[in-house]
Amino acid sequence: MAAILTNLHRTVLTGFVLAVVLFVIMAIVHSAGYSFSFNKGFWSFVVRWLHVLSGVMWIGLLYYFNFVQMPSMPKIPDEQKPAVSKVIAPSALFWFRWGAMSTIIFGILLAILQGYFVDAVLLGITSKNASHTMIGIGMWLGAIMWFNVWFVIWPNQKKALGIVTVPADEKAKAARTAMLFSRTNMMLSIPMLYAMVTAKGGY
Repeated sequence: MAAILTNLHRTVLTGFVLAVVLFVIMAIVHSAGYSFSFNKGFWSFVVRWLHVLSGVMWIGLLYYFNFVQMPSMPKIPDEQKPAVSKVIAPSALFWFRWGAMSTIIFGILLAILQGYFVDAVLLGITSKNASHTMIGIGMWLGAIMWFNVWFVIWPNQKKALGIVTVPADEKAKAARTAMLFSRTNMMLSIPMLYAMVTAKGGY
């Protein structure tokens, strides 16, 4: 077991294997009177699961930055800060931005597979369906957050972390811009998640 848990790649792979085993068990348990097929419903389920898994990575790291890293940085002695800015932050930002990318890709695929993409984008105006309105609001908020990650936060973080060399005043300005847009995404994540959940739950 230690050989699995001491290696991140093996741990993640084992997690996926366990998920497949759980799927097979559930398929066997519910096999009576149930005909399994790799139909649109199955692929919608797979894409939804990957959408949620990606979202956990993205929003989890967003909350890490806002609740842990940013408030902690002023408390860290200057000589120790490079450990965060040169090692931890670039790695976290890699998973952060690709978590955002995979979340939006799987979200769009899910909406297309389930046939509500256009109605959601139009906020349910054409379908007069409240769930399309709510999921559409969630999708638009998610799209704004994704845009902020890729086209505002990441370019400015590259300057702030020294990945791209810029003058000191521009570096400080970039750090502030990245922080403000990260906080914007933090704020938007709350109504975004509410809209996503209530679209299915009715509240």
